[in-house]
Amino acid sequence: MLARNRYNSEPKWVVICCGAKTFMVQFLRFAFIRLVLAFFTLCLVSFIVFSLMEMVPGDCAERYLAFKNSQGAQISIADIEAERVRLGLDRPFLERWTGWLFNAFQGEFGDSCILRLNINQLLGQKVWLTIGICLSSLLLAYIIAIPVGIIAATSRNPFLNNGLRLVSYLGLALPNFLLALMIMLFSTVMFGDSLTGLFSAEYRDAPWDAAKVKDFLKHAWLPVFILGWSATAFAIQTVRALMSDEISKLYVTAAAARGVSGRRLLLRYPARHALSPIINSLGFDLNRIFNELPIVALILTLTEAGSLLIEALARSNDQQLAGAIIFFLTGSIVAINFITDIVLALVDPRIRRSILG
Repeated sequence: MLARNRYNSEPKWVVICCGAKTFMVQFLRFAFIRLVLAFFTLCLVSFIVFSLMEMVPGDCAERYLAFKNSQGAQISIADIEAERVRLGLDRPFLERWTGWLFNAFQGEFGDSCILRLNINQLLGQKVWLTIGICLSSLLLAYIIAIPVGIIAATSRNPFLNNGLRLVSYLGLALPNFLLALMIMLFSTVMFGDSLTGLFSAEYRDAPWDAAKVKDFLKHAWLPVFILGWSATAFAIQTVRALMSDEISKLYVTAAAARGVSGRRLLLRYPARHALSPIINSLGFDLNRIFNELPIVALILTLTEAGSLLIEALARSNDQQLAGAIIFFLTGSIVAINFITDIVLALVDPRIRRSILG
């Protein structure tokens, strides 16, 4: 006979199927709400970015024609007004913002204000190089920080604990740009190579092939290591604090009383719960790494979006180009946060229970 549920006259398999269906409906509702919030966040950020672009003294037509005037061309007020009409700058603010946002969601950001080149062509592979470097730095940080943080929280060896604490404090105290300068100086003195750039001269403008990938990996390890340096130190402190808090809780003591011990106890109980906030902070950590990338890129003369952003903001005042880079970065962070929310809803029982109410 079919097994019966103690509190229900229905067969157990019917109860299980109904529960799974209810969870799926609630989960899809949860995912839809998170998707709407992500879309709203992107719209809000785009409004802020576009507003800041508008607040810069002088619009795109004035800055471009001023540049032409510096080259010897005679520019009149009528020329500026004609250029403003051609660029659509005479339209209302909200109309221009919604048009820019619609094009941004399609991956089209128009032309650079100063360079007069298509922004998609200007960014090209630079955006993907930037995302690749940042994600690699983040991956390196967590590959090191998670096991080291768990060891630091569970070990009773004072020398090991103090040593790990010293390394993490050094990572937090030593700025990335200073670490980059130290490595460059050491490499230049010892090996005659400053380790700058992402490609050798012969591969800089060459099409992608196995040889160019190999050359890129030979150069990319340094910015990945430098950016991952402070990220690793910060993550070690976070994992250590979360693990120390979870180990002292009653459910871990109860599991140990039932005979669960050693690595199985750590991974099944405190580590599982302690790592959920780590997963949820991936977007924050990625943003922090990108914030440090432009300075490192200037020191190492990297040809990626971080250095292009500094160029657009501090030198050429090209707000269209800067806005496109910031929007793309924000979109990447929002997408990662959305994915981590979904992953946590699937793997963390506490979040699954909150979904079911």
